[in-house]
Amino acid sequence: MTRILIAEDEERIVSFLEKGLRASGFTTVAVNDGRSAAALARDDAFELMILDLGLPEMDGFEVLHAIRTRGELLPVIVLTARQSVEDTVSGLEQGADDYMTKPFRFEELLARVRLRLRGQEATESTVLSAGRVELDLRTRRATVEGTSVELTAREFSMLATFLRNAGHVLSREQLLSNVWGYDFDPNSNVVDVYIRYLRKKLGNDVITTVRGMGYRLEDG
Repeated sequence: MTRILIAEDEERIVSFLEKGLRASGFTTVAVNDGRSAAALARDDAFELMILDLGLPEMDGFEVLHAIRTRGELLPVIVLTARQSVEDTVSGLEQGADDYMTKPFRFEELLARVRLRLRGQEATESTVLSAGRVELDLRTRRATVEGTSVELTAREFSMLATFLRNAGHVLSREQLLSNVWGYDFDPNSNVVDVYIRYLRKKLGNDVITTVRGMGYRLEDG
């Protein structure tokens, strides 16, 4: 199973990342300081690292310098609140493979993770399908029994999350964190609203309500 190292000192972001990545089939290990990240980030231990720049002990730039200097090749996606062009350029010049600023949406991060792991076991088909529903991730086109369905950006993200977990129950919290990001309001009813939108477009029987647990996209 693909192992991902998360170097991040903000607990809620670590929790958000681990839930989403594990639900997507990855194994995760998290550390909250740069020294530990630099020590663990080795090609024979992990396939990818998600790295925050603002780490204690060693910052992200120092971690990048350390692992690239000793010859480690594992892909590194920088995740940071810093948004200046200078920081972006510096991160890439130090050896980062990709750069995302906070706040971010999990679906975008997941797409970048899969891109960096292309050719390995994490590679994902560009077309997701279950039952009568099919979703092309490149064209962002959804079809139900061959008939095209127009989706908004949020509807697309929610449907992709359901299709990646077809047949499994997803809680409101899982859907909120995957589609709306780590700053979601846990008391919001926005998930229920978008479930209604998807049912109207895909069919009422495509997504089932599992009382007290959440929702499930039927895979048969």
